[in-house]
Amino acid sequence: MRIPKLNRVLAFLGIAALVSCGGSSDSDPSALTVFAASSLTGAMPEIMDAFISEYPGSKVQVQFGSSSDLAIQIIEGAPFDVFASADVTNMLKVEEAGRVNANSTMFASNTFAIIVEKGNPLEIKSIADLAEPDVVVVQCVTTAPCGQGALTVFKNAGISVTPKSFEENVKSVVTKVSSGEADAGIVYVTDVIAAEQQTDKIAIEAGLNTTTDYYVAASNRSSDVELAQRFADFVVSPLAQEILRKYGFVPAVGGK
Repeated sequence: MRIPKLNRVLAFLGIAALVSCGGSSDSDPSALTVFAASSLTGAMPEIMDAFISEYPGSKVQVQFGSSSDLAIQIIEGAPFDVFASADVTNMLKVEEAGRVNANSTMFASNTFAIIVEKGNPLEIKSIADLAEPDVVVVQCVTTAPCGQGALTVFKNAGISVTPKSFEENVKSVVTKVSSGEADAGIVYVTDVIAAEQQTDKIAIEAGLNTTTDYYVAASNRSSDVELAQRFADFVVSPLAQEILRKYGFVPAVGGK
């Protein structure tokens, strides 16, 4: 039986709860609402702060989640002002639904890594080790970009992996591994960097790895269309790109 290190687990879960809710429960109706992929939990708040410094008086709040879940919410009519997706697929879905301006921009790229418990007690060395029956693996749901990334890596490696569970988003995978509920998972490189105090990273061979591109677009139904577009444009500004680089993303400005 696995016994989590309680103090470390409670502290990590507390931090995760704060960042995943996208701010307090009392949302400000006068603020721009950014729907952002969970993997942007570290970078996006700093980008928001930089935007507010650049445009004093602006208010911005964020809701984090799986890009696929956020896209569903947007398509079903949830109010938002800017969408930052961890892949192009979900951005295209909201574009086709007529919910964003048809000029989304690629603003960053990310790749994947194996995340394991601190100290790597099972001595996992490569992606092939995740196929071993005694290794407990967790994975993002396959509708989420992180889940699709994991499937691609497994396919490239020619292995079959049966996850113990499919998690709603990448932060849940990180939590399961850091708490000792799982031995390993496939997450974004940026997430392993963010959790380096609780976990270790095992690199995935370049020929087996895959990359996902992040896209941002403003809502065409925002209560302040101009400000929403200004924020979307700011995400590809040199300042925001430098923030993304600091968190482990590869800045990549360009269209589809």
